[in-house]
Amino acid sequence: LLDRARARGERPEAQFLQGWMVEPVAAPDRELWIWGAGHVGRALVGVLAPLPGLALTWVDTGPERFPAEVPEGVTVLPAAEPARLVPHAPQEAWHLVLTYSHELDLGLCHALLGHGFRFAGLIGSETKWARFRSRLAALGHADAQIARICCPIGHKAFGRDPQAIAIGVAAQLLGDKTGDRQACQTHFSASGA
Repeated sequence: LLDRARARGERPEAQFLQGWMVEPVAAPDRELWIWGAGHVGRALVGVLAPLPGLALTWVDTGPERFPAEVPEGVTVLPAAEPARLVPHAPQEAWHLVLTYSHELDLGLCHALLGHGFRFAGLIGSETKWARFRSRLAALGHADAQIARICCPIGHKAFGRDPQAIAIGVAAQLLGDKTGDRQACQTHFSASGA
């Protein structure tokens, strides 16, 4: 059973086999918090949830914002004020901010900068990012700290469809093990975005 699973690149399902309990044991090596359950958030969860090594936490403002069926292993956290959950995230967590509201996005970026993170990505345009940089500076964050947030996220060349954005972001996350802004800038320069 284990040999077949390894040969196919899949994890075996938990089951009793010849008196043995077989179940996969793999601790996630990366905690990823997705802030927003809109079209892009749903596409991201669909693309990222099956990947091994990721522990996904999905946050939005209310339970009605999430789909009826959520992939196994994804923790759903509805919160009227999502930024208040930031202190509950591990400081080494990765974050993708893509809510329905610029104000929520700004509040999350502000809270993340005060809390710490391994990687933080924000969906948006160059114009949105310029406004956010200015507003975050006005909130007391240093330019070097603000520059740790990666915006825009994904591959611009893939297009604006939620699935295309999700594939681009997944490629970015899988290709970037360090989570620093330099990798974000290098990634986008190479992709032509």
